[in-house]
Amino acid sequence: MTNPADLKQLSPTGTLRGGIVVSPAASAFFAIRQGNGAVRGVTVDLMHAFAEALKLPLALQVYDNSGQVTDAVAKGECDLAFMPQDTERAKKVDFGPAYYFISSTYLVPAGSKIQTIDEVNRPGVRVVGISNTTTVRSARRTAPHASVEEVPSVDQMTAMAASGQGDAFALSHDSFAGLLPKLPGARVLAGHFQQTGIAVAVPKGRAAALKLVSGLMEDAKKSGVVRRALDRAGFKDAEVAPPSN
Repeated sequence: MTNPADLKQLSPTGTLRGGIVVSPAASAFFAIRQGNGAVRGVTVDLMHAFAEALKLPLALQVYDNSGQVTDAVAKGECDLAFMPQDTERAKKVDFGPAYYFISSTYLVPAGSKIQTIDEVNRPGVRVVGISNTTTVRSARRTAPHASVEEVPSVDQMTAMAASGQGDAFALSHDSFAGLLPKLPGARVLAGHFQQTGIAVAVPKGRAAALKLVSGLMEDAKKSGVVRRALDRAGFKDAEVAPPSN
């Protein structure tokens, strides 16, 4: 039985307001919009599972990037979200366990002479990343000689890659799988410049809420909920993050 006070701290309105980030192509993190406007994906399935376990109605709130959902959780406009974890983001929200670990790399457009991640870190190379995300922050840190431009959505990044407005485009390996068919001749560089967990997060200072969702996440990993969500989204080879305790 969930303590009513803990439940109230997690969901002050009585409805679980869950933050979801969308992209043109699904990944272990990104959901996608369907033709009827509904969203589907790993995080959507997890959010429904959490709401069902808590016996709360669910209101999905949809964002174009993880920076937006971070700010919404930080302001208390969103009760719960899943997002890539980094030290900058941890200043704004409190993190529980991860359900999956992502590796970030670069996509280079057709005809590019760039062959390795190290070659991105050169003067004159134009890197494009998603605004206010752990990936773009890591790109700035690991490629200080390149210029880094931030854009608000994966849609815009994809359009820029298609039109040659950039030399290297920063995202996670699994995200590029769905984008490559839209970018003939483009290549994903081997290796990674960042690895991070996609973790559950709540507003800062809500210790009971954090403990509650952390328990739900560990249960979801142990019971197969995360595995089924990844499989349903088409990521049968994606490994579930190990238990945090």
